[in-house]
Amino acid sequence: MTPSPLLELFSISVIRGERLVLKNISASLNSGEALLLTGPNGTGKSTFLRVIAGLCPLSAGKMNRTADIAWLGHQDALKPALSVAENLRFYQKTGGNNLFKVLKDLNLISLIDRPIRLLSAGQKRRVALARICLSTAPLWLLDEPSVGLDQTSTKQLGTIMERHLAQGGGIIATSHVPLPLTHHKTLHLQPASIKPSSDKKNQNKRDFI
Repeated sequence: MTPSPLLELFSISVIRGERLVLKNISASLNSGEALLLTGPNGTGKSTFLRVIAGLCPLSAGKMNRTADIAWLGHQDALKPALSVAENLRFYQKTGGNNLFKVLKDLNLISLIDRPIRLLSAGQKRRVALARICLSTAPLWLLDEPSVGLDQTSTKQLGTIMERHLAQGGGIIATSHVPLPLTHHKTLHLQPASIKPSSDKKNQNKRDFI
């Protein structure tokens, strides 16, 4: 069966604060695919995600997004005075996925009643990732999802991401370190005056620029 397109970008450019951040970028993502954004700081990786999320307007080009999104930014977006369970209850009701299973997958069962303010940075990141897992949105936008995670938690993240892809979802992620994904496309962003390039070293990739 032919994978369905979740996202298509046609020669997009973005200007923020009178600075050209993204220039003439085209890309596509089908169900079951992951796209990893790489590049130096300041080359527009977070802006790229914000464009897809509808939080940043295009200056030129066209975007066609057919899937709902789940968004994980640099901030964990958690209420420090509330417990892990209280922070996630809203997302459980709106998303519909099983809270206990998500907590188990992220090794958070023992922390369920603990206030967020008492958690370590890595534990908070795992709770933030639980928000994404509770969503039924097909397209995950993850900005540095492994920040603060130890080796075990990073491996758990890889398992969760692979399962989402196997179920027909899509992932676009930024990262300065390798993410535990078996196959993915790579879009390496450079300063907007230089044409972006695609990395072809991974298996089952297709040119998309």
